[in-house]
Amino acid sequence: MKPSALHYALHGFVDGHLVELVDLWVAAWTKAMPAIGFEARRVWFVDHFQLLRDSGVAVTCAFDERNGEMAGFITFDPESGHIDQLAVAPKHWGSPAAGKLLIDAMTRAPGILRLEVNQDNPRAVRFYEKHGFHRRAAGINPNSGLRTWHYEWTRR
Repeated sequence: MKPSALHYALHGFVDGHLVELVDLWVAAWTKAMPAIGFEARRVWFVDHFQLLRDSGVAVTCAFDERNGEMAGFITFDPESGHIDQLAVAPKHWGSPAAGKLLIDAMTRAPGILRLEVNQDNPRAVRFYEKHGFHRRAAGINPNSGLRTWHYEWTRR
């Protein structure tokens, strides 16, 4: 039985969650894009995450209230509306965790949210389109060289 949205509690990131958050990021991306060695990118992500936090990016984590484990997290800039990361642990894929994180960001957004999605990640493309994001342009990820889509959501 899949958990309901009621089983996920949202909390702001605290430093004590860093190891769990990074492990979740590696696991989620390894499952989504297995051809890329995300374990080898662990140090890069820790540095990237710290730069995000230093620049004022908000980090919200979803925790499964039944067992206390981190189910996912989102990073977004409350001034520009840019979402840099939205990751959910593979065992929580298909649960309401990602939607709950995204809806929380939508309520705190400055009227717009922007993000990039790998074109080779159809699950993510469907998820964002289902939540009202519109494709605006194609791009290239400067770190991986993979093709991306630029998506945007605006408050109505």
